[in-house]
Amino acid sequence: MSNDARSQPAGGPGGPGGPGGPGGPGGPRRGRFASERLDRLRRMLSGYVERDVLPGLVALVARHGEVHVFTAGALAAGGPAPMRRDTIFRIASLTKPVTAVGAMQLVEEATLRLDDPVDRWLPELADRRVLRAVDGPLADTVPAARPISVRDLLTLRLGLGAVMISPSAYPIQHAMDAAQVAPSPDQPTIPPDEYLRRCGALPLAYQPGEVWMYHTGIDLLGVLLARASGRPLGDLLRERIFEPLGMRDTGFCVPEADVDRLATAYRPDPERGGLAVYDAAAGGRFTRPPVFEAGGSGLVSTVDDYFVFLQMLLDGGSHGGRRILSRPSVELMTTDQLTPGQKAASDFVPGFWDAHGWGLGLAVDTRRVDLSTVPGRFGWDGGYGTSGYADPKEGLVGVLLTQRMMDSAAGTDVARDFWTMAYAAIDD
Repeated sequence: MSNDARSQPAGGPGGPGGPGGPGGPGGPRRGRFASERLDRLRRMLSGYVERDVLPGLVALVARHGEVHVFTAGALAAGGPAPMRRDTIFRIASLTKPVTAVGAMQLVEEATLRLDDPVDRWLPELADRRVLRAVDGPLADTVPAARPISVRDLLTLRLGLGAVMISPSAYPIQHAMDAAQVAPSPDQPTIPPDEYLRRCGALPLAYQPGEVWMYHTGIDLLGVLLARASGRPLGDLLRERIFEPLGMRDTGFCVPEADVDRLATAYRPDPERGGLAVYDAAAGGRFTRPPVFEAGGSGLVSTVDDYFVFLQMLLDGGSHGGRRILSRPSVELMTTDQLTPGQKAASDFVPGFWDAHGWGLGLAVDTRRVDLSTVPGRFGWDGGYGTSGYADPKEGLVGVLLTQRMMDSAAGTDVARDFWTMAYAAIDD
């Protein structure tokens, strides 16, 4: 196949992008993309494959019913199987908003309350001790000022997570590494109860509610959802989110019959240059049920599945006449929950907090600093090279799925270029 990205407008007669649909010639003209600018987007995506930066990718842009999908490259570097629209990717932290929706469903039913302590469901996290200083010895602690709440898990303010010092230098980092609970590209390999026990044996780095610390809260939230619902996390998400939305290819592993659609995952290889296999398709980590269904980063999905999920949120929690989540819940999820003081105290990518905040399980743009950071836009990025956001102001949804892991938390050039050109293609 050619490495040129192929644009695939979605929909047939009467469907999105088809005759009589919202973006078709028989429907109202609102929110169309400029075709020549979509072509520029296609050429840009193709270029990343042609330059061997990426083995392949699948991308989608949609606006007011007009949907375009682009594919380029192959499922594996140098392989004969072309990248397809229905290729399955490990979506990494794009899992977080999905788990957050599952949590808000339980909140709406009053199974959970946002500001209740998690102690009832996660007694391992009760009666916490907190480091006097984040870089101090593990024994130098004070009592937690209050219990950890459900809201703390969703907003990543529970007091435990990624300490953004690399390589690890603080005792709490070494302790998390030794306990195998440190945030990592690898999924946890210990059962949920053991993961929780090991987290509970550590002091918190900060007082609950004080500081945003990446990742760990959503993995713990997944354990909470399983315990509160009395069913495995994967079953809960499938019954309440995936099946109602028709997300047939989303889950915590790939069935044997579909492994031929799973893209090989790669990591940058600084020693030899180029890319090294991180996780193969056949026989890889995601081809069998995991020991730990990681609510923070463990899902696989396709571009169309994740598009439907984001579109549901953009539509206020409804899809195909069926309500998945209430509009007030979506509004709460997509509202910045962090105070200026919490942002100032929270280490992350330099400059991130200048234009972004954090809602419940996802990021929210707060200030326009470039084409794609629009106040109110929400979504997140995944460390395996994935990105998905929705923009209520523009009615825009974009999903980019690649198989190359990020070089750093700052993201990738292809994602930045994708979002720039997606917004530049808006034609009104």
